[in-house]
This record gives sequence, structure tokens and C-alpha cells, in this order.
Amino acid sequence: MNTRTVAPAWVRVRLRTAPGAAAALALLVALTACLAAAFPRALDRYEDAGLTRAVDQATPKRTVLTVTAPQPGLQLSAEERYQALLPPALDRQFARVAGAVPAPLAIDAGQSAYGVQNTADLSVPDPWIPRPNGIPAQIRLAAQNGLAAHSTVRDGRLPRAHGEVTAETAEVEAAVTAETAASLHVKVGSVVHVPAVSRPPLAVRVTGIVTPREPGGSYWSAQTLLRSPALVRVPGSSDPLYYWLGALLLPPEAAPALLGTNGQPVRYWQIAPDAGALHAYDLDRLKSAVATLEAGPGLGQIRAATDPAAQADTDLDDILTAYRRLTSGVGPLVAVAAFGGATVALVVLLMAGGLAADRRRAELALLRARGASLRGLTGRLLTETAVVAVPAGAVGLGAALLAVDEGRRLPAVAAAVAVTAVACAALPLRAALAHRVVRVHAPREDTMSVRPSRGRTVAELTLLVIAVGAVIALRRRGVSGSSDGSGDQLVSLAPVLIGVIAALVLVRLYPLPLRLLMRPAARLRGAVGHLSLARAGRTSVSAVLPLLTLLTALTTAAFGGSVLAGVADARDHAALIAVGADARVEGTGVLPAALPDRVRHAPGVRAVTEAAVNYQAKAGSGFTQVTLAGVVPADYAALSGRTGLGAFPEDTLRRPGGGTVLPALASPSVARTYGTRPFPVRLDDGSDVTVRIALVRERTPAVIGTNFLVVDRSGLTRQAARTSTLLLTGDHLDAGALRRAAGASVGVELRSAERARFVDSPLQSGAERIYTAAVAAGTGYAVLALLLALLRSAQERGAMLARLRTMGLTRAQGRRLLVLESLPQAVLAAAGGALTGWATIRLLSPGVDLTTIALPTSVGATGASALRTDPLSLAVPAVAVLLLAVAVAAVQAWWTGRKSSVRELRAGDAR
Repeated sequence: MNTRTVAPAWVRVRLRTAPGAAAALALLVALTACLAAAFPRALDRYEDAGLTRAVDQATPKRTVLTVTAPQPGLQLSAEERYQALLPPALDRQFARVAGAVPAPLAIDAGQSAYGVQNTADLSVPDPWIPRPNGIPAQIRLAAQNGLAAHSTVRDGRLPRAHGEVTAETAEVEAAVTAETAASLHVKVGSVVHVPAVSRPPLAVRVTGIVTPREPGGSYWSAQTLLRSPALVRVPGSSDPLYYWLGALLLPPEAAPALLGTNGQPVRYWQIAPDAGALHAYDLDRLKSAVATLEAGPGLGQIRAATDPAAQADTDLDDILTAYRRLTSGVGPLVAVAAFGGATVALVVLLMAGGLAADRRRAELALLRARGASLRGLTGRLLTETAVVAVPAGAVGLGAALLAVDEGRRLPAVAAAVAVTAVACAALPLRAALAHRVVRVHAPREDTMSVRPSRGRTVAELTLLVIAVGAVIALRRRGVSGSSDGSGDQLVSLAPVLIGVIAALVLVRLYPLPLRLLMRPAARLRGAVGHLSLARAGRTSVSAVLPLLTLLTALTTAAFGGSVLAGVADARDHAALIAVGADARVEGTGVLPAALPDRVRHAPGVRAVTEAAVNYQAKAGSGFTQVTLAGVVPADYAALSGRTGLGAFPEDTLRRPGGGTVLPALASPSVARTYGTRPFPVRLDDGSDVTVRIALVRERTPAVIGTNFLVVDRSGLTRQAARTSTLLLTGDHLDAGALRRAAGASVGVELRSAERARFVDSPLQSGAERIYTAAVAAGTGYAVLALLLALLRSAQERGAMLARLRTMGLTRAQGRRLLVLESLPQAVLAAAGGALTGWATIRLLSPGVDLTTIALPTSVGATGASALRTDPLSLAVPAVAVLLLAVAVAAVQAWWTGRKSSVRELRAGDAR
């Protein structure tokens, strides 16, 4: 067959003959390519946003690379020393330092700076500067470039250098920020006398008060003292003695004046990173770039550019390492959803090609019988499919690039190309397998008669071994247990592999229940039941693909739903631990006596539990600090039971009649220290109480922490038993109403508000969205697979109903026949999917920790971050599959009943 001359005509004829099928394939390929290309770009976007957030949240003092060099050596002449401190020399060195920063670490030139400052703070004798404890204030002189560009003059003018400034200069000008001026009582015209070496003090005249334009930027926040003065405690003093420390901002040209002081001046260059230009996929290269600047070839280049004794320091590497830990915990969980959705989409593409090959089986068999070579036939089919799939894949890729405008292009292009290649190859490969031998009539391939081949058995056993290995690895190491912190892709494939194994097992077991039901059905009066089972048993063995799709989608949906439910539960539990109840009302001291009644009548409040919390109680003979809460046992036991935080029987905590020793509920740390013997506790009001530990609980609602005692407050003095904390129970609590009822001096914390804080990084929220989208896409493809499976036999079913109607079958019986025929496979998929999802969660839960995706990095594990089975995630998809299968069969029966039977009954028509 000359494919070069025939193929174009063949393609035109096929597209004109079946435009609907071509359009459906193009839509499927475009949608799948769009989703596949959008996934890596969306993941890049969220990871980059998370990295930017991590760098932005860290203070510039930690993120800025600070290079310091000592003052020029005394071996140089005085003029050379002065020149080394002036802006031209420092600016040249700054350019060379910036040039030594390797890619991909980007520099924010606008927030970077350089200058000269003294490292030893200088005490000034001026009496008009405040002295909190009679200690003179200390001053730091800083000559940093770019003051005019980064500040606004509020009063006076910017400082200037008059003439040549040297170490002998008697007076220089300076500016201060508004905060420094307010705290140190500095005004325009004030003169600060800074001690000098072997001469009178250096007079620094303040000529202007400035306001920073970006106070949070690296220019001002890398050294916060330039912006804000500090009240510093005298080191080594037994009493808390403080003094003021502030900064005077000199013009850069006045830097040589610092050589005349004993403040040990140094040169410095601050390189601020551009957080918006950092990419998470470059994380390893970023860490390498920072390492080389701190102690590597980059530091050598910096020293060559500045001074042999220069040092570089930054905490940016610690920030990148912490973010790597976050991504290593979140990434594998996202990979589980990605692999599940990708597997389902792949199977749907294969099913689409298989459906096209089955519908054209007679046509392709005729071509083979008339002499078409297998190579020529597959070439025709590949060309025919590529004409439709390649433009559709390009459209899907373009839509993904427009929809997600951030992230790398190469992974997106590779994903779209892979989808297009699978779509192009599905039909030719399926046709090549089916028609590799020339035959007129195809053999029966129903599940009841065909026995699995040895090759299939070997392949299934191989998959089983791989799945078992993946499950064992995940249970032992967790989803992020690889040595490089990036997780193991095979481990992330574990849920998909379990679904695949379950599908293969169910396909092998599928004939058994049908055979068991055949005999009871044969004894029924009607023919519908027996006929439906016979039809279900004649399902093609290729039904393994839709079953695989459904089981993989149901397993991924169950796993993903359980992950999302576990994330929600972990955040709820962490918020509950942080607040202690649905809301917490607490002041710095005793609450007003009328406050509990006012709060009790606020909207949404169902119950109010009062507690007297003594935060400064001292336990035992060593007066160890412990928090003691006095409560009403009945109310507090009810609250503990509702919240699940250390529930206990109320009688155990009740004060014994006439007894002087109070039973106490204690934390494990307190219980380990004091055991069960009675011991004294001194309360905030100076009174003493003797307690004996009767219960040990990890948590308790009244105290936020793990070092507490809870007793019956009827055993405390009247002063110590006064209410200081209210724990509220209710639904839809109104924060505004509670704050109005409590008053301005009392703090109000809501569990719902605390929970809203528990999305720390865009990576975490993005991972949730991607996970949800992947599960939704997988579910949609599973529905499409079910529709394709039903569409595959739609024509045969229509012909069968038409023939049976000529034999007296009613429309109602026809509907029942199609519904009963679709039930076995639907029930198998629904039950198998729910069971597989449950087994997957049970098998994998020991290796899955949801803390990294659920909670901020500042919140530790709360004991509620393990993966648990979510019943709704198991039941809803399974029931939806069952209802969809029944609905499609009923609709097909209804539609077939409305049509004429002439076409289905034509002799010789293709079935």
C-alpha cells in the first residue's frame, strides 16, 4: 500500500465521514493537554510564592548578605585611608561585590547599600539626651549612601560635608529619623558631642529629621538601629538598668571623621536579595550560591574586591533550608494526587483510542483482508489521529500558558507533548494489536470465556510486587523520607498502584459472582434477570480499562478527600488547643463580676465556663513556677468532654468534704516531678494550698501549655478563686458582640479566627487547591471513562433492544434490562473503589504526616495530623458512580424506546 499517496485522501475522507468523532477527540486532547501543562506551572507558581513569602517574612537582618571589612590599615598614608572610606572607592567595591554574587541569586539594587559605621557604640555626655537610669546614652555613627533616595525630610535639611573631612575635623553634620528624634529629644540644630581620640569631642550637628520611605525595606531594616533607637539593658547588672542607643546618619563624604573616634569604624556592603526573582526550582542552586559567598570561591572574589580580612554573613541559607523542609513535606502529597489524576487521564486517552478501534473493527479487518500491511494501516491511523490531536494539543498548551502565566515553560510543553503523543498512538497501537493476524471474524473476548494468559499473569504479579514495595517504603520512611528531602516518586505512586492491583484482582474475580447468580436467576419467571446476567457476563475483557479508571479515581478521591479532611481536622484541633474552647475571654487580672452574665447573653453563646487561672503559682519547696487553674468541677468536666481536651470524671476533681488536700489534674511534666504525694502550692495572692495529683492529662482547656495544675476552686481563698478566664462554647460566635460585651481592657480570642491563621505559606494553600483540582479532574475523567465504556456498547445495546421488542419486550422491561446489565460492573467498581480507598488509607496512614501541609512551621504537631479515613470521601464517589451508571442505562433505554427500530433491524448493518 502506497501510504504517501493514499494517506492525504484517506484523512480527508475519514474527517468528512466522522466529524463528530474527530471533534470529540480534539476536545479531549485539548482539555487533557491544558490540564497537564497547567499543573507544573501552577505548582511552580505556588512554590515560588511560598519562597517569596518565606524570604519576605524573615527580617532583612537575616536575608541580607552583609560584607564587613576593617578600617584601612595604618601602613597606608592618611590620605589613602581617607580615600578608602569615601563613596567613589566604596561604590567601585560594591559593584565588584555585587558581581561576585552567582546566579540564580538575584540582587535588589534599590535596597542594597554600603557605607562606614563604628562598631563600638560611643557614650555621649550631653545631658539633654534622656537617661532612664542615669546612664548616658550611646551613639552609633553611620555614613550610609542613598539617604536622600530612601527618606523624606520632615524638618530641616539633609546633612552635607563642607570641604575635606578628615580624622581631625571638629564638626560634621548629621540627620536622624523621626523615631530617634522623638526618643532621644533631638531637634534640628541639636549638637551631640561624640568622644574622640586625643582631642576634643567630635561635634555632630543635627541638620534634619527624616522619615523612611520604606521602613520595612532592607535599606532601613538590615540595621534597625538606623531607623529606630533601642532601650538597651546594661549587661551583667543584677538590677534592670537601661540606657538609650541611637544612630546619627552622616553624609557619606564625612566618613573619614569616624577615624578620629575610638568607635572602631568598619566598611560594610549590604547585598539585599530580590525575593520576587527567586524560584523554588532553583532552591539547591540558591543554597549553593549562598554557601559560596559565605565560605567558598565567592568569598575569595569578595576579599579580592574589598579587603583580605573581609567577612560575609547571612541567614538566607537557613531560610532556604527551612523552606526545603516544607516543600519536602508538601510535595509528595501533591504528587499522590498528580499521579492519580495522570493515571486516570492516561487510561481515558487509551480508552478513547480503543473505542475508535472497536467501532472500526470490521473496516480495519476488511482492509487487512484486502492486502493492507500492518505498517501501512498503523501509519494511516497515526496520520489520521495526528491531524486532529496535534493542533488540539497545541491549543491546550496555549490555553494553559495563558491561564497560568507564571512558571517554567519546558515542563508544561513536555506534559502537553506527552498527552498528544499518547492520543496519537492509542488508536494505531490498539489496531495493530487487534489486527496483527488477518482474520475475518474476531474471536469472543468476554470475561466469562477468556482465561488470562501467562504474560498477563506475570505482568500482574510484577505490579503487585512493585505496589507492595511502595507501600512498605511509604510506611517505613513516610512520603518525604528520601535522603535528599525530595520524596520518592515510587512511594507517591503507592495509592495508584494499589488501585491498579485492585482493578486487576476484581477483573479476575468478576466472573465468579455472575456464575453464582446465574442459577437463581434462571429459576425466575421473567427473562430480564437471566438475560441481564448473561449480557453482563459477555462484557469484553477490555473492560479492565474502565474498571481501572474508576478504581484509580475512587482511590485517589478517597485518599485526597481524607487528606483534605485530615488537614481541616488538624487545623481545628490546633486552633482548639491554642484557644481552649470556641472562644476565650481573658484579662490581665480579675474579670468584672458582671462580665460572665453579659457574655452569656451574646449571640451564639451556649455555655460559659469560668476559671481562676494563677499564672505565677509556685509549686513545691523549690517554688517551681506552674500555672494553676481553679474551676467548678461539673462545668469544667463538661467542657473537657465537649472539646476532647483531657476529659475526666467530675467527681475525681471535687474537693473532699472537710479535707485540706485538694485533688488536682496535672500535666505529665508536673506529675513526673511531684508524683502522687501531697505538695504545697503558693498562689498569686500569697496564699498556700496543698494538692495531690489524682489525674494526668496531656491538655486542658483552661491553660495554654503543658505545665499546669487544675483544682476545685472552692478550695481556694476568695481572692485566688475570682474569675480571670471565661471559656465559651457556641456556634457562629460574633467577635464584635463579644468584644463589646467584654470591654476594651479584656482580650477576646475566637477559635475560628485562630484557625484562619493556620495557612502559613502560599505553598500550603496552593497545595490544597492543586490537590482538590487533581482529585476533581480525576473524578471527571472517571465519569468520562464510564460514559465511554457505555458508549462503546451503545449501538449493540440498541440493536438488542430493537430485536427484543419485536419479540414482545416492553419498554419498562427494556429499561430494567439495561439497568440490570450495567449494575454488576458498577457495583463492582463502587464497592471495590470504596474498599480499596479504605485499605489504601489504612495501609499508608503510618507514613503520612499532614502537619506540614496543615499547620504553619511555627506550630508543632498537635497529635491530630495523622491521615484518617473520611467516610464521605469513600461513600460519595462510590454512590455517584453507581447512580451515574444506572442513570446512563435508563436514559439510553428511554432514548432507544423513542426511536424507530428500522435502522437497528436492517440486515447486514454493522453492529
